[in-house]
Amino acid sequence: MLNFDLNLLRTGQYHDWLVSGLLLSLQLAGITLVLALPLGAVIALLRLSPLKLLRGLGWLYVEVIRNVPLLAHLLFWYFGAPELLPEPVKQWLYAGNIEAISAVVALTLYTAAYMAEDIRSGIRAIPTVQTEASRALGFGFLATMRLVVLPQALRVTVPPLLSQTLNLWKDTSVATVIGVAELMYQAAKVESASFRSVEAFAFATSAYLLVSLAITGAGAWYHQRYPVRTL
Repeated sequence: MLNFDLNLLRTGQYHDWLVSGLLLSLQLAGITLVLALPLGAVIALLRLSPLKLLRGLGWLYVEVIRNVPLLAHLLFWYFGAPELLPEPVKQWLYAGNIEAISAVVALTLYTAAYMAEDIRSGIRAIPTVQTEASRALGFGFLATMRLVVLPQALRVTVPPLLSQTLNLWKDTSVATVIGVAELMYQAAKVESASFRSVEAFAFATSAYLLVSLAITGAGAWYHQRYPVRTL
């Protein structure tokens, strides 16, 4: 018969480990989202640039990042990239929390590639006559995007961006492979120390589920509160 010890999740050292892992996972997701969103917007603008070279750079970034698994990105930024840096920088990284830094870099670059495509789709959904009218009034490409197109495109793009945020939240669990003490890492640590695998992974599963449902709920609320207009 299953003996589920709820007290293990409510108080004590194991509770503290799991909560610290949850908080770190939330921090990873939050920091990555703040960094990936503007980077994704920049990549989207590169892909729509009138200059062929910039369009090519944007296309290359998206294709390279999206066609390599997230796990490979994490392992590269943790094991490979630091070895390419100058020795003082490398020593500074190894003296700090290089695991978390590597995870943020990998997750940011990976998430930005997907967000860039969502933002680019939102920009392309705006009628071209608005761009042409802006250019006729003397606005350059960047001014047209910043003042006319992007404010409308971001509204169209919010639902898919929330979906990418949901993916990002779940992807933070992969950071456990490079030793980031996030939620899955701490759940495995509790299981190894207490042999209470059901309680440890039930906490992790519930935490991922609740946060995912909160993000999904935010997306549903936004879609209902600000429905996409027919253009």
